[in-house]
Amino acid sequence: MPRRLQIGGATILVLVILWYLSTTVFGLIAPGRFPSPQATIDALGHVLFRGYAGGTLIEHIFNSLRLVILGFLVAVATGVPLGLLMGWNRTAEALINPVFLIIRPIPPLAWIPLAILWLGLGDSAKILVIWFAAFVPSVINTYAGVRTIEKPVLEAAAMLGTPRLRFIREVLVPASSPMIFTGLRLSLQASWTTLVAAELVGAFYGLGRVLNVAQQDLYPGMILVGMIAVAILGWATTKALGKLEMRALSWNQAAALAGRG
Repeated sequence: MPRRLQIGGATILVLVILWYLSTTVFGLIAPGRFPSPQATIDALGHVLFRGYAGGTLIEHIFNSLRLVILGFLVAVATGVPLGLLMGWNRTAEALINPVFLIIRPIPPLAWIPLAILWLGLGDSAKILVIWFAAFVPSVINTYAGVRTIEKPVLEAAAMLGTPRLRFIREVLVPASSPMIFTGLRLSLQASWTTLVAAELVGAFYGLGRVLNVAQQDLYPGMILVGMIAVAILGWATTKALGKLEMRALSWNQAAALAGRG
């Protein structure tokens, strides 16, 4: 792991050096097209201490993070149970899947006009758009996880007369958990991608608003600050989800180690 961190750090350092040489030393890239490191640092100090686009960087980060977490949690609370139901019950799949197949190809951003029409320009409309973006991957991967459960496992549970709630808790969910968490990672990434677009319209705070105002002001340094902030937050939340996955799937790792022994 330290070697991986060293290689990753070296790669980032090389990119920063190339960035500095191409923008500051040799002037290969015009300042109006891509900011220099110093311009980016100045923009960071501006939004961090004096504020920009209606708030400081901390306020923008807090608002964006709150919207992502809310939309993601609602998507998990609705998408995972629906995927379990569709994967487990053929009748439910026959009833729900046609509707799901119709709405699945619709891009999340296409819901922005309807979300604004239904809920206005407040946070509820943005959460709705984020929910849809995160909802689809969670349903698909949970459904796939249920369908990958080996048939003898299901037959054994049925033969033993396992009660329904116990079957869901001790067989269905644990066996499909790896695929569920794969869907959650995709859902979280989709949440961040959609958030920026959702905040481009009618937002008073948020990193999407920072990017929108900076684009109107022709402020490349601030645009890059907003992009870096989104990247760092996306990485941090994905790492947190990975830690949760490791804890939740510890049973799987223990079984693998026992099998190797």
